[in-house]
Amino acid sequence: MHLVRGRAPDPVQDRELTARLLERAAEGVPGVRVWAPPRHVAFGRRDTRASGYERARRAAERAGFAPVERSVGGRAVAYSGETLAFAVATPREDRGDSIDDRYTVVGRVVRRALRDLGAAVAPGEPPASFCPGDHSVRVEAGGKLIGLAQRVRADAALVAGCLIPTVADATVLGQVLTPTYDALAVDFDPATVGSVEAAGGPTDAAAIRRAVEFALCASTRATDERTEAHTARRLTSDGHAGPLAGVDVAADTTVRDRFPTVTVTHVGDETTGASGQP
Repeated sequence: MHLVRGRAPDPVQDRELTARLLERAAEGVPGVRVWAPPRHVAFGRRDTRASGYERARRAAERAGFAPVERSVGGRAVAYSGETLAFAVATPREDRGDSIDDRYTVVGRVVRRALRDLGAAVAPGEPPASFCPGDHSVRVEAGGKLIGLAQRVRADAALVAGCLIPTVADATVLGQVLTPTYDALAVDFDPATVGSVEAAGGPTDAAAIRRAVEFALCASTRATDERTEAHTARRLTSDGHAGPLAGVDVAADTTVRDRFPTVTVTHVGDETTGASGQP
C-alpha cells in the first residue's frame, strides 16, 4: 500500500499527485491520500459546458481561488487551503466490484472515523448543497460536509472526496461558491455547508486528517490482503463495528505502527490547513 502525505504548491500539480495514485493502483498497488489542497475551485465537466462558465471562473478568481478543471463530472467544489480532501485508489483485479460498492465502503469508513472523533454525521445532504450527489455526508439534520466523486478505469478505480473541518472554513466556502454557482445557474444555499465542528467534532484539522487517513488505510489494507468478505461484514452498518473498533485512532495508533510495510511518500508542504495559504 502506498500512502502520500503533503501537497504541491500549485493546484494543478497537486491534482497530478492524486492522478498518480490511480496509475499505481493500475499496477497493483493501492494508495491513500488525505491532505489539505491548495486554494482553488475545481470545476466539473458539467460546469465547463455551462453558458456561465467563464463568469464562474472569474468569480472564483475574484475571491482568490484559482479555477481548475477536473476530469470527472459533478459540480464545482472549493478548497480554501484549510479544507481537507481524501482519495483512495484500488486495483480492479476481478472487475466484479461496482461504483456503488466503492462509494458505500469509503463513505462508511469515513463516517465511522468522524463518529469516533465525536462528530454526529449521517449519509445524505440538504437541498441546494454544493456539488449535489447521492453519496454525500452531512451533519445530522444539518449541512453537507463531505462530497464524493469517483474515477473508474478498466484496471483501477479512485474514490475521492472533500471534507470541511470547521465552521470558519464552511463560511469561506459558502462565500466563494455563492457567486460561482450563481454564474453557473445552479441552485445553492451557503447555509447548507456543514463541517466536522458543526457536527460536534474537533476543530483541529490535523486530528481529523490523521483519523481519516488511518481509517482509509485500515480499510484499504484489509482489501489488499484479500479479506473483502470479512471487511464487508464489519461494514454492514454505521454502528460501532468495523475495522477501527476498539482503536483510539488519533492518539494511540499511527499508520506506521499498524502497517509497518506501507510505503509513505512525503511531498511539498505537509502542513494541514497552512495558515499562510492565500
